[in-house]
Amino acid sequence: MAGKIRKCPHDGTYTLSFSCPSCGRATSTAHPARFSPEDKYGAYRRRIYHG
Repeated sequence: MAGKIRKCPHDGTYTLSFSCPSCGRATSTAHPARFSPEDKYGAYRRRIYHG
C-alpha cells in the first residue's frame, strides 16, 4: 500500500486499498493530478478529458 487515500468511483467509498471493501471494484486515487505551468502536454490531456 502506498498510503494514499483512494476512492471508489461507483459508490464513493474512501479506502486505502486498491479494491473497494463494499462492492469489490477497483478504486482510483482521490487526489487531483499536480498542476505545472510548464506542462507541454496539458492541452492534449484537457482535450481528451473534456472532449
